[in-house]
Amino acid sequence: MTRRFWILFGASLLTAAFALAQAGRTIEVNIVYTGAGKVDANHKIYVALWNSPDTQAGPPVDVQSVDSKTGTAVFKNVQTVPAYVSAAFDPTGKWDAQSPPPSGSSLGMHSSKPPKPDPIDVAAGKTTTIKLTFNDSQKTP
Repeated sequence: MTRRFWILFGASLLTAAFALAQAGRTIEVNIVYTGAGKVDANHKIYVALWNSPDTQAGPPVDVQSVDSKTGTAVFKNVQTVPAYVSAAFDPTGKWDAQSPPPSGSSLGMHSSKPPKPDPIDVAAGKTTTIKLTFNDSQKTP
């Protein structure tokens, strides 16, 4: 009985450690907004994390905000990779990122070939940092 207990206990520890490592993925997004809009506590940049390159398929997995033209949004415990990231500047000061961006919002995404977003891969238990630079060239209608 004692040997069986220790084997089961060891297996439980390994399972728990694996689960924690899987959940420990972090994506840091360094935002650089070079547009004309004033970014502050009322006019934020919202950074969205997506599980799919199709950002129209549903709501993002997580949303973080940045209240300056340069800043970092940190997504901890990322569950699904590859992940995808987009950003939107709120020129109205009234958007809470619970709906699509308002008209006139400047848009950006982590992409080397827009409008297709680049996948972001991060190993379990690791952190990866990406840079997302955008301006006023792409806006919501």
